[in-house]
Amino acid sequence: MEDAEPFTVGDVTVEPGSARNFRYRVSETYLGEPVRMPVTVVVGKDPGPTVVLTAAAHGDELNGIEVVREVAQELDHDGLAGTLICLPVLNVPGFLAQKRYLPVYDRDLNRAFPGDSDGTGASRMASRIFEPFVSAADLGLDFHTSTRGRTNMLHVRADTTDERVDRLAKAFGTHVVIDSEGSEGTLRRAATAAGTPTVTVEMGEAHRFQRALIDRALDGVRSVFAEFGLLESETVRWPGWRTVIEDSGDRTWLRADTGGLVDMHHDRGTLVYAGEAICTIASPFGNETSQVVAPFDGVLVGVLENPVVYPGNPLVHLVAVDDRTRRAIESRQ
Repeated sequence: MEDAEPFTVGDVTVEPGSARNFRYRVSETYLGEPVRMPVTVVVGKDPGPTVVLTAAAHGDELNGIEVVREVAQELDHDGLAGTLICLPVLNVPGFLAQKRYLPVYDRDLNRAFPGDSDGTGASRMASRIFEPFVSAADLGLDFHTSTRGRTNMLHVRADTTDERVDRLAKAFGTHVVIDSEGSEGTLRRAATAAGTPTVTVEMGEAHRFQRALIDRALDGVRSVFAEFGLLESETVRWPGWRTVIEDSGDRTWLRADTGGLVDMHHDRGTLVYAGEAICTIASPFGNETSQVVAPFDGVLVGVLENPVVYPGNPLVHLVAVDDRTRRAIESRQ
């Protein structure tokens, strides 16, 4: 067997069979001081794929930070065949401010990839992340949560028309895979176009650690490592049932038609049936109410957490399931 190659970025070299924690400059403050992103690189003794794991492109999305941190610092790397590039906090300024976007530029870092070294501040930061780390990988896992006030079940978003991405998405082992190319400028779209098949992992809500979701996501990471031969000690995970949503007509955001207080009747991940009440919206006096019902049998991928709405506010993200999947879900309830 050929020897594993060291990983080098800037003046940092990580030799096979070792790991290195360091900080990498991605921008500067108003005072000209460097903004440094935390990085952990683990290089196995044996050759294999390079996987980049990223989180907190949105600075208030915390669940993925813990997933990437535990892969970097707590996972048993003995027998690792390949290299792990772990970037737990992409949006350092947003993380420090606990804001979704880059606070200095008021830009979404996850709409700036692959970046441009001569572009805007957000684009330059994206380039500093993308070129040495994302482009160097064979596979990518990008961790996100829902935005503030909503929560998502653990699921994967992926361009399943790309066979490499489809394999990665299914290896992660979630119940739901939503097929989409991704918006222009997202890390997963730019990475896949550049030759690093990448998926987005959605899990939970912003501003908190949710242990159950973190543990399930770690199971998914280990399943990916098994599928692609990084760790022989792990096994590929089958979630029990899976639905791949390939048509936008098979998913919908249900929105409020009236303003008021929301009583959500179901949690994320719940199977609901056509005509079933998902939530009730009431006035502050409780004398005027309206029910929001499911238009088809499906699973609640995302639900509202903040119980106050204006007309037009999103309430739930519902994806359709066929009869076979519905029966599989029912058999496990």
